[in-house]
Formats: sequence, structure tokens, C-alpha cells
Amino acid sequence: MSIFMIEKKHKELWEQWDQIIRSQAYIDVRRRIFRQLIESLIYEGIVQPDMQHLESGFVAFTINGTGNDGSIVKYMCQGKRKVSFERIRLNAQPVQRVTSQHEHEAVSLATFLVEIFQNTDVDTGRLSQFIDEIQQTLLKDTLAHYYRSPQTLEGKERSYDLLESNLIDGHPYHPCYKSRIGFDLTDHMAYGPEFKPSIRLVWVAVAKERINCLVTSRKEYAAFIKQQLGDSLYGEFQTNLRNRGKNPDQYTYLPVHPWQWENVISTEFNQHCWEDEVIWLGEGQEDYRPQQSIRTLANASLPTKPYVKLPLSITNTSTGRILAAHTILNAPIISDWLSQLLDQDLFLKEKCSLILLKEIAGAAYRSADVSELLQSKVYGVLGTIWRESIHTYLKPKEEAVPFNAVTHVEVNGRPFIDRWVKEHGIERWMERYIEVSVVPLIHMLYAHGIALESHAQNMILVHENGFPTRLALKDFHDGIRFSREHLADPQQYPALTPVPSHHPKINRNSFIETDRPDVVRDFVHDAFFFINLAEAALFMEEHYQVPETVFWSKVAHTIRQYQEQHPQLQQRFELFDLFAETIQVEQLTKRRLFGDSEFRVHDVQNPLNTFGTLPKRRDFELRSKIPILGVNDGKSS
Repeated sequence: MSIFMIEKKHKELWEQWDQIIRSQAYIDVRRRIFRQLIESLIYEGIVQPDMQHLESGFVAFTINGTGNDGSIVKYMCQGKRKVSFERIRLNAQPVQRVTSQHEHEAVSLATFLVEIFQNTDVDTGRLSQFIDEIQQTLLKDTLAHYYRSPQTLEGKERSYDLLESNLIDGHPYHPCYKSRIGFDLTDHMAYGPEFKPSIRLVWVAVAKERINCLVTSRKEYAAFIKQQLGDSLYGEFQTNLRNRGKNPDQYTYLPVHPWQWENVISTEFNQHCWEDEVIWLGEGQEDYRPQQSIRTLANASLPTKPYVKLPLSITNTSTGRILAAHTILNAPIISDWLSQLLDQDLFLKEKCSLILLKEIAGAAYRSADVSELLQSKVYGVLGTIWRESIHTYLKPKEEAVPFNAVTHVEVNGRPFIDRWVKEHGIERWMERYIEVSVVPLIHMLYAHGIALESHAQNMILVHENGFPTRLALKDFHDGIRFSREHLADPQQYPALTPVPSHHPKINRNSFIETDRPDVVRDFVHDAFFFINLAEAALFMEEHYQVPETVFWSKVAHTIRQYQEQHPQLQQRFELFDLFAETIQVEQLTKRRLFGDSEFRVHDVQNPLNTFGTLPKRRDFELRSKIPILGVNDGKSS
């Protein structure tokens, strides 16, 4: 996007600012954040509300707080504890703030957080940072909804590439689902997928001794990049270097996100630029459009060309969006490994027709020789991963949609899938949706011992006329987990680039290897069952009156049917027990409030354990075996 267009958006934004923050979009987003925030605070045991059962079937939750003057403040809302992993689900009634003088809708997320943590040991620095992420989410999601098209998604707007922009919902559980810390509001509008910007990549030449490159199937990175650039632009870059008195053979070409160049690379690498170790070459000639993950860009000029994933020094939904060098270099290795497994596995290849979008090339700046003090400035900020396009795999009549399209509601309140459900019938469509999505993932787990982090952005649903046909999976460089000892064929395990010693300090939750099979299993449960399928279960109940228990009974039936068809894997079914009574899921909000000094997970009831029937327990009881983090001591009790 040109500087002129960014400045135009900047001017328009402030001219309309008063309308924006007084709009219905602002109110709707604020209410949504309140719901998700309170749901996660209760669910993760961060607060323990007073509860009262109502005749309506809901429970009234009361969260106690303290005002600035020491007075008692109460926040009241209504909801239920659901069958799906005991998730808390609030109803649409706005949260009420109650004092001795007034009762009215709670309108300040910041005040809410300050008041409920007023007399606790929650670190004020972390709380302040968390409030900032909440406030940024409020403003950025408000802008996305304010400028959202009032039209329903029709025609090409339902095509895969445009759906990556049109599905603006963000994470359905995390309260900071659109914080994008690092982007100001103008950046958000210039580079956020919701605004469908056209982006030109910045290209730099990096001295070869400063870069590590890998490509799948032992291809050459230079040849791959020449193919991406095209002969004309590649020749232009070669000439550019020669005119500077440089030998092009001593450099590697690397794309950079324009925001990253302006805000990070130009500053932190200015010495490298002065020494001609990093040379700015200019913009590319093709237009790219950001996908939902923001840092992955799709080629809008030639959709069959690979997607490019670029580091962004921003934080969104708990995670920094840089690209660690070891994950970049492991991307092609892991893709080759998974591709080999797929080629050898007739069930996955022929029965499931599974698509693996391989990460075919990676290049990463070498920061190992940089002083420890400067490491945090340059680690993971310059690099790239190239991934295959879904368009190269689709058969005639097949179309693709991002996986979270299934639970998307359009501006008119109608589900995105409604026309498909009406044509094929809710039961038939839902059973096929479950089969297509569940079977390949559990086969990878049972038959190979590999868990894939299958959250919505890592999955693509392929369909014909709205009827699910197969699944596409992506993002493997740090989105898998396994125990080497429990791989079906440890001999095929490739040698991966090791995790640097300092990386766990940056992200304790980022690892791919463990010695515990239950941790491998829960990697599937957490991302896929806990988020993806739980959201689908709640969605089907809310929009199509399908009880959660019915949905989970169909999931359980699909797994049992698979197990009956593969009796030779019986020991693996027990090793990776998807029907365990409880499983561990990550505490996303607790990570923001209490940090990553420990691995923050908690045990929750597994809806598959009862084959889709209600667990034998009292509703809304916070069972003693679930670790509860008290807000007064900051420790597990």
C-alpha cells in the first residue's frame, strides 16, 4: 500500500473518530470482549464468582471488586457451564456494574479489570499490559466492524482468498483476539486483512554469511527465489547489486513485510545496511493480501503461487508474531517428512485425500553471533517461509473455505453455512463435516504418533457445492508435537535444527518434542477439539438446535468407528487416549496476567469421555481436582 493511501486512511480515520467510538459497532465489540473476558476469567479459575441458579436455567454470576474509594463494586452477568470441556458461555445480556448507588451496564473494560484485581497480588505491570491489549482489541475490532460491508457474502466474496479477509471474527475464546500490539490504528487499517489491502513486498539482499536457507526436496533456494521474482525483476536486482560494486552471487534475496522494514529492519539493521550486509532493493511487482493470521500473505496477482509468511514484531492473542530461525529452517524439513508419511500412507492419501500445504522454502537471518544484549532486537525479525497455495490442489468442482467459516455469522444474522445445511440437511452435513475433519487428525495421532496444532487458521475445509469432501492442513514449522519414542517409525524422524537455549524464555509454550504421550494427545485436544469442535458444538446448538450432547456423541461415534476399522492400532488408542476423563488445555488469559514462568494448563472434563452424555457432576461446581488459581496468592491451590 502506498504512503499516499496510508495517509488518506489516517485522515479519514480521525475525521470519523467521534462517529466510530459512538457507533453500534463499538458497543457490540465491547460487549463481546466483556463476555469472552469474563468467560475465560471464570473458566481458568482466575476469579471465583458467587453463583445463583435462576428459573430460566441460567446461572447468575457475581464478581466482586473494589472501587477506588474502597467501596464494594459488583459485576453481574448470566450464563451456563456447557458440556463442551466445561466451557463457560454467557448469554447476550450485557454485564451490569452494581454499586450502592447505581446499577447500569458496565462500559469500561479497564475499570472492570482494575476493580476486580484491586486488592490482589496480580502484578500491576502485567495487568497494565493486559488492559492495553484489551483496549487495543476493542478499538481495532470496532474499526473492522465499522467499515465492514453491509452486504452478505455472495459470489466471489465466498471464495477462499477473499474469505480470509471477510471472516473478521478472530479467536472465539481469547479476549485479546485482535490486540495487534505494535500496530497503531493506521497500521491496522493499512495491513489488517479485514480491510483487504494490496501489499507489495519489500525485497532486500542479505550477505550469504548472514543467512541460512533451506528448500524442500533439496532444491536450490536461489532458483526458487528467481522463480518467485520472475526473470525481469530478478535481473533488475542483479544489476542493482553490480552497480553498487557487489557480486550478486554473494547475496541472498529475501522478502520483507513493508511494516517490518519501516519499523524494525531499517532501525535495528542500520549498521548492517551501512556495511552493505543488508541492501534494500525495492518493491516487488505482484500484489499480496494478508490472510487472517496477518503475517501470511497470499499472492493476489497469481493465486497459484506460494503464500509467503513474514515476521511481524507485533503481539496478537498472547503471541509475538516473529519467526524464530530454527522454526524457519525446520519448516521444509518437517514438510518433507510429513509429505513422505502421506505418500506412504494409503489411508490418508486415498481414503481421506488429505492435503498438506508444504512449507517449501525458508530463509532466516543468523543472529547466533549477535551479543546477548542485542539478541532480543534481531532474533526472529528477518526471515521468511514460503508455503504452497491451496489453489494448486483443488479438483474441478471443489472449493475451499477457512475452517472457521463454519461458525461464521453474516451481517444479516444468518450462518455462513445456512444454504449448505438447508440443501443437504443438518444431520447429514454435520456428520460429514465431523468425519472429514476428525479422521485425518486422529489417524496422524494414532498411526504415526504426530499431533497437529489444528486450530482454525491451520485448517481449510474443502467442499463441493457446500458438502465437505476433504481437509487441508498447514503451518507445520512449529505446529506439530510428538514424542520421538512413540513415533510409529522413529527411523524416519529427520534431524531438525535444535531449539536455541534462549528461546523458551521468549515462548515457553513453543516446543515440538516431548517425552510424554499425554502432552502429544492434548496438543490435538487443545487446538482442535477444545477450540474448533467445541465452537462448532455450541454453534450448532445455538443456530440449529442440535444439543451439544448429540454433537459430541457423533464425534465419539466417528472415533470409535475409526478404531473398529483399525484394530491393529489398539495399543496406540490406549497410549493416546482421546476418551480420557480429563484433558489439559492451555490457560490463555492466565498467561497474560501471570506470565509464562510455568506451563499454564488446567484439567477439564472431556465431553468424549461420556460418549456424548452429560458428566455425572453438579452443574457449575468448580471441582477440587481442577487447579484453581486464587487471585489473592497468585499460586495454584
